[in-house]
Amino acid sequence: MSPQRPPSTTVRIGDVARAAGVSVGTVSKALNGTGSLREETRRHIRETAERLGFVADARARGLVAGRTYTVGFLTTDSFGRFMLPILMGAEDALSVGQIAVILADTRDDHAREQHLLRSLRSRRVDGLIVTGRTTDARDPLDVDIPVVHAFAPSNDDSAPAVLSDEAGAARLVVEHLLAIGRRRILHVTGPERHRSSRVRAEEVRRVAGEALVGEPMFGAWSEEWGLRAIDLALASGLEFDAVCAGSDQIARGVLDRLRERGLSVPADVAVTGVDNWDVMALAARPALTTADLCLAEIGRRSGEMLLDLVEGRELSEQRVVVPPRLEVRGSTV
Repeated sequence: MSPQRPPSTTVRIGDVARAAGVSVGTVSKALNGTGSLREETRRHIRETAERLGFVADARARGLVAGRTYTVGFLTTDSFGRFMLPILMGAEDALSVGQIAVILADTRDDHAREQHLLRSLRSRRVDGLIVTGRTTDARDPLDVDIPVVHAFAPSNDDSAPAVLSDEAGAARLVVEHLLAIGRRRILHVTGPERHRSSRVRAEEVRRVAGEALVGEPMFGAWSEEWGLRAIDLALASGLEFDAVCAGSDQIARGVLDRLRERGLSVPADVAVTGVDNWDVMALAARPALTTADLCLAEIGRRSGEMLLDLVEGRELSEQRVVVPPRLEVRGSTV
């Protein structure tokens, strides 16, 4: 076995070729995934390169392929609640293609978005992932590179997108409440102008049927609204044995107010949320049963979709919907 070079020595592609017993061209094909090499040859060369500590020159690789091996990640989610797990999932997928991600936060400012798009294009990014802090559809981008919408769709239904299943999340929690014997379900959710609130409320209506108490209570995505909604419901004489909250933040406020009003959770009232936001769901008293939207998976699938587009592969699906997952905790059982 050839001795490893000391870390201070720059390992060149010729060093890898000599150690692997092949030509420089063969090394280039193996490391760039091109050419018609046998799989064992590729594996041998890659293992040799890794053992020697060879790092490919991204600029040279880009010149050969006509690419920069970078993509832009354009978001309106300054807070990062939805953007960060999506970004992490996307980076996991894109790293397979040795692609770096450039984060660009528009802060919901159209002029800033246009400036960031010009900046990303000047850097010749190979493509874009576009996301936001709501699932409301946005206008498509007028750019000449591949674009994938993650979580927040485009108004153009033909645009490549990986989305959350809003109705599926509501269905999971309501079916769970019905399965544990709850028959008077109150629904407290976010602003009616938001698509997520409307879609989830409609599915709660459909699945709960006669078990739904009153009309869905639209308000804000906040703990404060959860507190106030319980006060309003009790003051109006509504009787309920479960609260299906439209988000974990709302559910956290609901839990606090129920406890303050002397109601036991889940003995008197079971409570569910949506999002599986750790800082809310796990720190709640008791821990919150909730529907996980699987944001990291949305990011991963978005990264894979963009990688296919950048490398010229045909998509098997233009629009992918990632199913949610139910996390059952102490607020219901």
